[in-house]
Amino acid sequence: MRRREFITFLGGAATVWPLAAQAQQDERLRRIGVLIPSPADDRVYQARLAAFLNGLRQLGWTDGRNVRIDTSWAAGDADLIRRYAEELVALGPDVVMAINSVAVQILRQVTQSIPIVFAAVADPVGAGYVESLARPGGKPRYRLTVAR
Repeated sequence: MRRREFITFLGGAATVWPLAAQAQQDERLRRIGVLIPSPADDRVYQARLAAFLNGLRQLGWTDGRNVRIDTSWAAGDADLIRRYAEELVALGPDVVMAINSVAVQILRQVTQSIPIVFAAVADPVGAGYVESLARPGGKPRYRLTVAR
């Protein structure tokens, strides 16, 4: 293969590769559940949700395109928080976002298999939500072995 043909091949591959990666990413619509234990008109939690969604967009995740985001506002009602947590988990999300400690506590009671991401939790280690900040999930899922 000549140099010019090789460069043309690389240029074509570089052009097609992002399209192929996008096609692979679009194959499965990811699902995120969001549990907010406040009323839907709470400005503080609206701002937190907007920041979360904006962060997802910056990372290339758009609701309805490559991710589905199911949001539940429980209006401060403990029974609704639990019911909505159960409903979100029943949808089979890839991850659940808990906006505060109340949502984390209830989600931890409802599921042990779906990862819970949280915000606005003062002391997650002291509350027992994570083992440590360095390893929130506990033991690493893999072990790196270095040959000597």
